[in-house]
Amino acid sequence: MVFALGGVLVWLDPRGPQDQSIDAEARAQEPGHVLENAEITLFGDTGAIQQSLTTPRLVHTPQTAMTDVLSPRATLFDSEERQWLATAETGTLNTDTQALTLAGSAQLLAPDEGWQLNTELLHYDGITRHAWSDAETILQQPPQRIDASRMDVWLDDSQIRLTNNVRGVHPPATRSQ
Repeated sequence: MVFALGGVLVWLDPRGPQDQSIDAEARAQEPGHVLENAEITLFGDTGAIQQSLTTPRLVHTPQTAMTDVLSPRATLFDSEERQWLATAETGTLNTDTQALTLAGSAQLLAPDEGWQLNTELLHYDGITRHAWSDAETILQQPPQRIDASRMDVWLDDSQIRLTNNVRGVHPPATRSQ
């Protein structure tokens, strides 16, 4: 009887072994990798480099395929393998869809064309190679400057569309130029 009473007490004891279910939603938010001074290279279906990203700190969550980065420096490649450079204070990369979001003083440079684009929030679709911003945007190729409320850039076509509240400064060329 003592053993039976002891067994019942162990079974009822709140300090005893208990089945705990794992919170799948909380687990999905746990990072799987934290890397310092990291570089990620994403390849397309043909094996060509689509984009490369370097960062001093990377936090990757494999369950959601999301990677958060600090001070990202991205090199984006178009269909002709021209390089476009993008930087920001922070960024998020979805490694499944190759969607990159850059926030805080985001900048996109076209080194071959000599222009740069500045905005606070820049989105990039690595599959279609389309960048856009719904925030105030400045497109400049000194001494020219254009401001707009929205911007779209298609890297493969080297095409830019500025919409809403577009204003620009285009100084005339001087004879010495």
